[in-house]
Amino acid sequence: MSGNEFRFFLSCDINLPVTFRIENLQGHLPSSLHNNHPDIPADLGNVVEDKKPELYVECALYIDGAPFGLPMRTRLESSGPPYCWGELVTLSTKYRDLTTNSQLAITVWDVSCGKDEGLIGGATIHLFNVKKQLKTGKHKLRLWQGKEADGSVHTTTPGKVPKEERGELERLEKLVNKYERGQIQRVDWLDRLAFKAMDKIKDLESSKNGSSHLYVLVDFSSFEHRVVLQESGPNLIIPASINSTNELVTVWDPEVGKINPSEHKQLKLARSLNRGIIDRDLKPSSTERKSIQRILKYPPTRTLSGDERQLLWKFRFSLMTEKRALTKFLRCVEWSDIQEAKQALELMGRWEMIDVCDALELLSPVFESEEVRAHAVRVLERADDEELQCYLLQLVQALRFERSDKSRLSQFLVQRSLSNIEFASFLRWYVAVELHDPAYAKRFYSTYEMLEENMMKLGIGACDSGDGFKLWQSLVRQTELTAQLCSIMRDVRNVRGGTQKKIEKLRHLLSGLLSELTYFEEPIRSPLAPTVLITGIIPSDSSIFKSALHPLRLAFRTSDDGCLKIIFKKGDDLRQDQLVVQMVSLMDRLLKLENLDLHLTPYRVLATGHDEGMMEFIPSKSLAQILSEHRSITSYLQKFHPDEEGPFGITATCLETFIKSCAGYSVITYILGIGDRHLDNLLLRDDGCLFHVDFGYILGRDPKPFPPPMKLCKEMVEAMGGAESQYYTRFKSYCCEAYNILRKSSNLILNLFHLMAGSNIPDIASDPEKGILKLQEKFRLDLDDEECIHFFQDLINESVSALFPQMVETIHRWAQYWR
Repeated sequence: MSGNEFRFFLSCDINLPVTFRIENLQGHLPSSLHNNHPDIPADLGNVVEDKKPELYVECALYIDGAPFGLPMRTRLESSGPPYCWGELVTLSTKYRDLTTNSQLAITVWDVSCGKDEGLIGGATIHLFNVKKQLKTGKHKLRLWQGKEADGSVHTTTPGKVPKEERGELERLEKLVNKYERGQIQRVDWLDRLAFKAMDKIKDLESSKNGSSHLYVLVDFSSFEHRVVLQESGPNLIIPASINSTNELVTVWDPEVGKINPSEHKQLKLARSLNRGIIDRDLKPSSTERKSIQRILKYPPTRTLSGDERQLLWKFRFSLMTEKRALTKFLRCVEWSDIQEAKQALELMGRWEMIDVCDALELLSPVFESEEVRAHAVRVLERADDEELQCYLLQLVQALRFERSDKSRLSQFLVQRSLSNIEFASFLRWYVAVELHDPAYAKRFYSTYEMLEENMMKLGIGACDSGDGFKLWQSLVRQTELTAQLCSIMRDVRNVRGGTQKKIEKLRHLLSGLLSELTYFEEPIRSPLAPTVLITGIIPSDSSIFKSALHPLRLAFRTSDDGCLKIIFKKGDDLRQDQLVVQMVSLMDRLLKLENLDLHLTPYRVLATGHDEGMMEFIPSKSLAQILSEHRSITSYLQKFHPDEEGPFGITATCLETFIKSCAGYSVITYILGIGDRHLDNLLLRDDGCLFHVDFGYILGRDPKPFPPPMKLCKEMVEAMGGAESQYYTRFKSYCCEAYNILRKSSNLILNLFHLMAGSNIPDIASDPEKGILKLQEKFRLDLDDEECIHFFQDLINESVSALFPQMVETIHRWAQYWR
């Protein structure tokens, strides 16, 4: 909804009874009420227990000055002060019966004075404001003491405080009412300060006024949109005469938001199903064919215009052999029309089989039809396990958009898991992490339960080894292991002293109290690589990183006498890192399919909870450490791969590996909008492979001002021989080639991010639509391959020549030094 759009309900359409809540009585009862009881002081707080006032509130509705319906009374309340009823009152009158002059008359009575009821006071409030909108939220009414509420048109007991008597407190209470209705933006830290200041003002006002006034707090019901007065039948409200002033006159249009009948009729005629026989033989002209081809090239994020939808529907029969057209055709179907939807589903069944990439688009929240989503699953069934595992994270997130807990998609994922233990292990973890989401916990638990039941039923020899029960237990033990690792981290963090003291504590725990972790009774499947069986932790090779969260670096013994090193973190959300590394792995696969191996390092990352997880440990050093110890990247590589005859004294293979990996990550970090790049999160292996870690900022977010398009520091360029060398030219060539290859798969990458739109990953959840559009912009789909080469070369030159990031990098190094 745009900021200028006003949505509302008409009061004549609301067939619900008028409801509101009587909250409490504020202020002190006057001493005159207790003249018959001299032992009772005026202050309600000091009233003797057996002589306490017993109060109730009487509520009556007046329409055009006459009582309408029966008055309602609250229960007796004697436990004050303050006197809190908190009681919901429902009148016999409905909102549709209200008129302009509808008033609520509220009178407070005291029955503690004997048989005669003692009148405390009354107040009246109009149900509609001057703009003819129904009042909502909390309203504080000042009682006219000793007077019964007067419901006449010109009431003598208005509950509204006169303007000349309003103080700062009344103004603030009006703003609080707007705040509670969501009309004022919430800012937690500012709200706390504001409410604290308001409490002080309230105390000050109370001490000034003493016990001079009594107030009743009434809370009116709220609706999704504003409720505007319109009486049943013809609208008899005579508009006020418009004078010569510039005053804005508001006119309510009851047809706002409704379908334009003429446009709807034109659409029905254009799509008349009786024309189906004629449409079968229709062929697009050359102009229409060009328009259709242009539409088919649209990214999945593009919304089709009315004319474009009509064009695709008109030539739907001739498009059935074009598999790329199916997703676009299904977007132009009017699914509310049963006959049209039926014909669309029939055509879908006869359409040319689509690719897996387009099937992922059909699982997005745009498509609600169960038949369409089931068709997408049928396409996915043709993909092999390796390809499906590339999309598994997104397929689990797509369960949010299904119509039922046991959908065709969830059944497919479970069935595919039964024959692949690696697939089963990752599916279990991806689902288990989402069990903490209250909105979809039931949905994900249903899939988890289905996976467990089906795996337990497996016989001997399932998933290449063991029976179903043992297989499931091997996966459950992964959770038990992570729970023990969390316990170790808590103990280690509580140790006072430096990192060395904590490392000693870790090794002491593993050798003593938790010695069962050094040798498992039964091997456990590694959560990061389920095909690898781990048999225990090696205490002497395990350590702790010097960091605020003190992540563990654990060395696991494997069943084949090998060693598997992992990093375990607690207190950090790794789901965003998991997504980025998955995309790096996918892009690596796409590049290799085009025979371009850029020596990327897609290390494994697995979030095992919202604030815990593990990642593969890759032996490497940060560029900051390398430059500190070796002065340059070249001298570092010379240490491991010296060659006097090679370029810069390094073997040609090592330099080529460095150039290619720099090119690969430059392109990928640009496309994904990876932010917060500095020399501490760029790592280099001794074989020349450069790779990035720590993906706390993606899709264009960056904590640093004026970040360059990609992270390409002058030290990396110097290692290639400088900006004029042949090796730097080769680097730019690899960048452009990789960029054009990945652009061909832009729809696949955009579809995968679209499926993540409902996830709780921070940089996506904040604004999914904006994030996906930013990603789409990076592909420059408006340019051809040759134009893209020039565009990307300009980006590289811009990044290298950016002086400001170098200054930021220097500041960052100083900060690291003083830390």
